[in-house]
Amino acid sequence: MNEQTINQQYTQILLLINQRRLKEAIYQLESYLWQCSDWNLRNRFEEMQVAYNYMLQYMQEGIADPGRKSLYIKIQTQALEITDQARLLLLDSYSDHLYHIYRKKQASESTHRDMDQIRHILESFNDDLAVSCLLTEQKQDEVLTRHEDTLKLLFLQTWTNSVWSSAEAEQAKTMLESELLLESDLCLFVSAVTMSLLECFDVRKLLWLMDAYQHSNTQIGQRGLIGMAFAFHRYSDRLHLYPAIENRIASVNEVKQLDKDLMLIQRQILLSQETEKIDKKMREEIIPEMIKNVSSIRNMKFGFEESDEEKDDRNPDWTSMLDEPKLGEKLREMNELQMEGADVNMSTFSALKNFPFFREIQNWFYPFDKKHSSIIKQSKEQNDQNDLLDTIIQSGLFCNNDKYSLFFIMQSFPKAQRDMVFSQLTEQQAEAFSDQAKWEELRKFNDRPTTVSNQYLHDLYRFYKLNQRRMEFTDIFKEKIALYQVPLLKGMLYHPDFLIHLAHYHLSKEHWNEAVELYQQVLTMKECPEATDEFYQRMGYALQKLGRRQEAIAAYLKADTIKPDNVWTNRHLATCYRLTGHFTEALIYYRRVELTTPDNKNIVFYMAHCLAELKQYDEALNYFFKLDFLENNSIKAWRGISWCSFVKGKHEQATRYYEKIIERKPLPVDYLNAGHVYWVSKQTSKAIAMYSKAAELGEGRDAFIEAFKKDAPFLLEQGIAEEDIPLMLDLI
Repeated sequence: MNEQTINQQYTQILLLINQRRLKEAIYQLESYLWQCSDWNLRNRFEEMQVAYNYMLQYMQEGIADPGRKSLYIKIQTQALEITDQARLLLLDSYSDHLYHIYRKKQASESTHRDMDQIRHILESFNDDLAVSCLLTEQKQDEVLTRHEDTLKLLFLQTWTNSVWSSAEAEQAKTMLESELLLESDLCLFVSAVTMSLLECFDVRKLLWLMDAYQHSNTQIGQRGLIGMAFAFHRYSDRLHLYPAIENRIASVNEVKQLDKDLMLIQRQILLSQETEKIDKKMREEIIPEMIKNVSSIRNMKFGFEESDEEKDDRNPDWTSMLDEPKLGEKLREMNELQMEGADVNMSTFSALKNFPFFREIQNWFYPFDKKHSSIIKQSKEQNDQNDLLDTIIQSGLFCNNDKYSLFFIMQSFPKAQRDMVFSQLTEQQAEAFSDQAKWEELRKFNDRPTTVSNQYLHDLYRFYKLNQRRMEFTDIFKEKIALYQVPLLKGMLYHPDFLIHLAHYHLSKEHWNEAVELYQQVLTMKECPEATDEFYQRMGYALQKLGRRQEAIAAYLKADTIKPDNVWTNRHLATCYRLTGHFTEALIYYRRVELTTPDNKNIVFYMAHCLAELKQYDEALNYFFKLDFLENNSIKAWRGISWCSFVKGKHEQATRYYEKIIERKPLPVDYLNAGHVYWVSKQTSKAIAMYSKAAELGEGRDAFIEAFKKDAPFLLEQGIAEEDIPLMLDLI
């Protein structure tokens, strides 16, 4: 028996229960329990098994049983709960994870205190601290130590207590209602309940988090909300088995607009999952010069760069659909990312989690508190106050976790170095901190529910990504969290407005698959409002980015039907038609775009390209010459002129332009095409030299021969004998 085997068997039993294959699940659960020494749990199983067998027997005998449905659900929940507890008990014997180490330690030690005892100690903290400050420093340290030891005990006992009794649930409710507990202490308790619930399902803890969500304190309420959201996601398959949860959701939503808050949390979670991408953006893109990616060339004869027309070509009219005024643009500046709530500080602070403070697991969840012993001790040792540091820490720019890191690292510097660091703040940030009016705005920003929830998600993100034992935890930020797909929440969240909004958000983050999936779901909904042209534009754009161009064309055509002659739609239709080889259709839409923007160099080029593909070489030449005029010595125009001149038999003109290309920045294909022109012009030696250069610079002889043979029909049309082609290849 090992951890992997225990977890595999656990997953299999849960799957059978959720598939309503109870007989098989009970059979496997019985085998699972034989390895577990908890007789109380085995007795619960036997009672459940007897009840199920009687139910089957009554069914077989045709006995009417009006309570059969509710009994079946009860047996399902019992099977799930017994399986949960069996897994934990088995892992206690085999796992060296911190969770199981503390579970065994709690069971063997006599330090256990119930929540009422812990609450009384925590409630007296403020008074005890005030008195100790009038006595000695030692007394103050004792009060602080007792407070923090009690918080640690509270966190560990709550975290490792897999299921609350009814008495414990009442004690937890009393904790939540206490007016003497510090906000920060109660916040830690909410996090402990959340982490415990994520380890093992407990209906009482989930209901308690719903109570916490309704707390008048914003910090506590937002932690409760996020705990609920994670639990809804983690246990989506079993929530419907508990009528108490469904009833509570309905009642809470009437009072607190839970649906809107969950929609916001859904978006914030998605944004948190963007942190690694944002880190990369911070390192590589928020710099004076953006790194440019050049994709492979599709048709080298015309210098056609695939990336030109399919880069970041969102419709500028879409910006009005986003919540923040600047989010329609590609975010490149730190302040813009912060406005959105993005985690821009992860890379900065990821290396600052080695302080002793972070060796205690509960400290990862504790709000920043100037009364914490670590803060008081550091401040005393420095024996000075840095008002700017204090101001920054109290702002909403950093999550609690990073505030501790910032404080510890800054206090470890000599004062001169600290001053130098602060002097490197941008002028805009420094002005914000020094201006009283702007400081008040920062304070208000810090107190907003959206800021609180966002910063708490950043705290959780750091715990799952940076704590020393992170490999022992299932990283919830790696999971696909879609609250609107949780069966119990569908009636609340699964409606077109929310899904469209979320789809737009995914589109803005370049999550093409997710955006398309949501747009398609919206179209299947009965209550779906009439789709707009913009809806189909966005859907088509996401499909185009996925390379699903035929589907993109269908979406763009619907947008064109709703709102004809839209330049953006026409251009993207032209692009998709061209990239799928439908050059006639592409040319139709390019001509429509040309009416509005006749001197658009890209449009001129792609029209020339389509005309050349359709073998309308004379008109193609006109457009390539126009492009050369507009761009002034355009090498890709020269390539088009050269090739069209060659196939039209204008060898002198083709030669002149290929020579100009070779003097500039020739590609292997340029040498190949120049070789064709020299050969049909009876300049065989020059042709061999050009072909040899093309073979030398290309991707190998086989690739060269393949490209050469593709052009053979053009050579034959120009008078080259078919039997001379293999001879020419042998000369190269």
